[in-house]
Amino acid sequence: MPKFKLDEIDHQILDVLIENARTPFTDIAKKLLVSAGTIHVRVKKMEEEGVIKGSTLTVDYDKMNYAFIAYIGLYIEKSSYTQSVIEELKKIPEVTVAHLTTGKFAVFCKIRAENTKHAKDIIFRIDSIKGVQRTETSISLEEVINDKKRLMHAIFDAYKI
Repeated sequence: MPKFKLDEIDHQILDVLIENARTPFTDIAKKLLVSAGTIHVRVKKMEEEGVIKGSTLTVDYDKMNYAFIAYIGLYIEKSSYTQSVIEELKKIPEVTVAHLTTGKFAVFCKIRAENTKHAKDIIFRIDSIKGVQRTETSISLEEVINDKKRLMHAIFDAYKI
């Protein structure tokens, strides 16, 4: 159960901000029929409680010619190499996400590339990191779910009074 209790107004504020983090508080206030001051105070409180952590900007990588997405699982020789492998991954700008994982892979990464040749070069660069035993790559054909709202709604509904 969350420490900080969200009510319906907080939920509606989060709904709007998840859709567009740059929505002015005055617009949210008009939509929710409350004052802009109320929105400001509630957002500030959610930030202080850590419910809201900054805001994000969504970049259309397709328009920037980086539409090729692949996921790479890394097998690492020994767990003592893990931290140095992560430090090397941070030096590769095309590695946009990396997770330490249990199971098959020690690290699981998402890369963005311009095309298959570019992706191959990135994969070879990852393969050459000291401590990486080998990699397995899966190519993304299409992103079919990228929905930040559904989970937030489920969490909110689970803890409703």
